[in-house]
Amino acid sequence: MLPPGTLRGIVSMLAACAAFACMDSLLKILSGTFPPAQVAALRGITGLPLVCLYVAWRGETRTLFSRHLRWGLHGARGVLTLVMLLLFTFGLKTLGLAEAYTLTFVAPLIITLLSVPLLGERVRPRHWVAIAAGFIGVVVALRPEQGAFMSAGALAILAAAVCYALSNVLGRLVSRSEPSSTLVFWTTTGLAVGGAALAAPQWVPLAPEHAWPLAGLALSGFLGQLAISEAFRHGQAAAIAPFEYSALAWGIALDWLIWRAVPDAWTLGGGAIIIASGLYLARSETRSRATAQPA
Repeated sequence: MLPPGTLRGIVSMLAACAAFACMDSLLKILSGTFPPAQVAALRGITGLPLVCLYVAWRGETRTLFSRHLRWGLHGARGVLTLVMLLLFTFGLKTLGLAEAYTLTFVAPLIITLLSVPLLGERVRPRHWVAIAAGFIGVVVALRPEQGAFMSAGALAILAAAVCYALSNVLGRLVSRSEPSSTLVFWTTTGLAVGGAALAAPQWVPLAPEHAWPLAGLALSGFLGQLAISEAFRHGQAAAIAPFEYSALAWGIALDWLIWRAVPDAWTLGGGAIIIASGLYLARSETRSRATAQPA
């Protein structure tokens, strides 16, 4: 049986992937009407009321403005999150969800690399094997055309994946001494303020038909952000990161529901490789801890 911390981190990561998959679909829909900076601003503005209610419910309002907060890390994480969302939204204008997910799945590899120097974690060889197998499975499942990797949209998605990985590692550092509420609040505030400042010169008026996607964007973004913070708080980065591949299943489901895209045998085969790599990693982590406990 998995240790409580790792198991809680895995469950949180799975929940985060489900929420973010819904958010990505809404981002793609909104990117057809609004510029990327305004999409980022709307993501922050609509989500901020939910964050404030959550912080008030937990009774942690005072902690948001404590002088003991690691303001430098919060500022860096806010900038990275804003840039990440700008790049990702820009990429979704020209790439499909399948192509975008293929490129963003390099993030777990980057997170694992950064977990060694920044988090002081030890990455076992079996972790490298499982993560590499999962990445191969993503490529097999999605098979984007070769030309797509050289487009401006693809480069933007790759850069967004790097920003995402750095943001998550910084979040892990902050969460060692602060509650998740500070991470969620200041990240959302950064999106609202920074995105609005960038989008102000070319702001596109909102229409009534935008109400439902904006509401969905607020809810899915808030839940995903909260879950991802909890995931990296309670689990080792190398053990948690591979479970981000579960977003593939949500991407397949949402592609069918929204765009009526049906996965082929290659997609299902690649998904099987991804699932197998995640199960192998979880099992190897359990064996390692079981061996260490008697010692």
